[in-house]
Amino acid sequence: MRGDAGDRAPGGAGRPRPGAAGRPRPGAAGRPRPGSEGRGLPGAADRPWPGARATAARQDAARRAELERGVRFRTLFLVIMGVLLAVAATDVLLGTVGLLQEISPRPLTAAERARYAAQDVARRWNALPPGKVFPEQVEYVGLTRVKQVARRVGVAAAAPCTSVVDAPVATALRRHGCRVMLRATYVDQSSAFVATVGVAVLPDEETRVDTAADLPVDDRVGVRPVSFAGTPADAFGAAQRQRTGWAGAGPYIVFSAAGYTDGRTRESVPTEEILHSELWPFAQSVAGRVGHVLAAPPEIPRCTKGNAC
Repeated sequence: MRGDAGDRAPGGAGRPRPGAAGRPRPGAAGRPRPGSEGRGLPGAADRPWPGARATAARQDAARRAELERGVRFRTLFLVIMGVLLAVAATDVLLGTVGLLQEISPRPLTAAERARYAAQDVARRWNALPPGKVFPEQVEYVGLTRVKQVARRVGVAAAAPCTSVVDAPVATALRRHGCRVMLRATYVDQSSAFVATVGVAVLPDEETRVDTAADLPVDDRVGVRPVSFAGTPADAFGAAQRQRTGWAGAGPYIVFSAAGYTDGRTRESVPTEEILHSELWPFAQSVAGRVGHVLAAPPEIPRCTKGNAC
């Protein structure tokens, strides 16, 4: 304990050791006092940098311009899309309405009825079988007013128009585009008279009218006869034609050529006998029946889907 007391200076209790006064503590140098951080000139921290306001204004203006441009583009895009959608919706609506009108039954117009009839008549020559175009029997009334029956003896194969008519007739048929010639031969009830009926098929009725206007007015020319071996018509040829003629029926010209089954030529028969015999009424009746089959008005449906609208 003496050692401890000896180390103390007399009367020096609590006195600092020499050299301690005025010497800074380690780490104390350069430490700012509390509350003094960042303190500089009065008001310096609140003052903006030079040009900062102008830069900020320009940036704000650029952002506003970009925003406005985006709004304009968006608006334009929406307008374009709206127009496209409206057009598409209109097309769909009109298409739907048109489709409903097409598939829904409705009354035929006058033009549609006329077109239906013309198309039906124009295709009959090919749509009907030969036995329908040229009936097997044809009733007719002769000069004595007695009902008689003509009988078909044969139907020839379809042939080019110009190959089965005389040259003056061929010229007119070729000029107007005759498609084909159909022919059949008939004899009357007594088998004394024979007639070949030929059907020239034209593109349409208007063409048929123009063709008929170009045909020669001569009863010595027309369709050439078709003979069939082993029948009363086996001797019927061009020289045996006593008279020829034609009549219009829709898009068809129905030719006829009549003569005698015994082979008599035109020169061998007096004109008066031909005019006062049953020969020509028989031939005209058969040709008229064929023309009626081909050109009779069809039964036209009332509506687009039949007769129910």
